[in-house]
Amino acid sequence: MKAGIHPNYYQATVTCNCGNTFVTGSTKKEIHVEVCSKCHSFYTGQQKAAQARGRIDKFNRKYGMGNK
Repeated sequence: MKAGIHPNYYQATVTCNCGNTFVTGSTKKEIHVEVCSKCHSFYTGQQKAAQARGRIDKFNRKYGMGNK
């Protein structure tokens, strides 16, 4: 690697809006994120199935695949 052309590499502290923090490697010293694995519904298992059902029902009504 050439000297002097690469950015500095830091132990970055990542802070989420939910308050969770963790350390990772980055070219920035601090990183702020809106959603992390501790608060994202996909990873916590708290997905809103009602919203998905609503979208499925809307699709079925739109394309005539409802109960006949």
